[in-house]
Amino acid sequence: MKILVIDDDSAVRKFITLNLKTENHTVFEAENGLEGLRILQEERDIAVIITDLIMPEKEGIATIIEVRKINPSVKIMAISGGGKVGPENYLVLADALGANATLKKPFSGQELLMSLKLLA
Repeated sequence: MKILVIDDDSAVRKFITLNLKTENHTVFEAENGLEGLRILQEERDIAVIITDLIMPEKEGIATIIEVRKINPSVKIMAISGGGKVGPENYLVLADALGANATLKKPFSGQELLMSLKLLA
């Protein structure tokens, strides 16, 4: 499965990517929503997008809204460690705006893979 990981924290991106590659997924990485949307335009057969919500350039909520316009069938998992208001508020908003799943940071590799299996 082709998966796009969008997160401004390179350590989080690497953690997610390594876990996905152990399951033989093809992984693309972006450090913000703008870069993620560019990759999505180039790689039309991406099946899942895992996106952080709080990022510079283009944050996750705007990215989710844009992805839904470009490719309504792609599955989206929103991840967040929160900000000033805590991750739950952002994740509820992401869910309301079209995310198929949400995952609160920090999470384990096992939690990530279980959430991904529920999307498939």
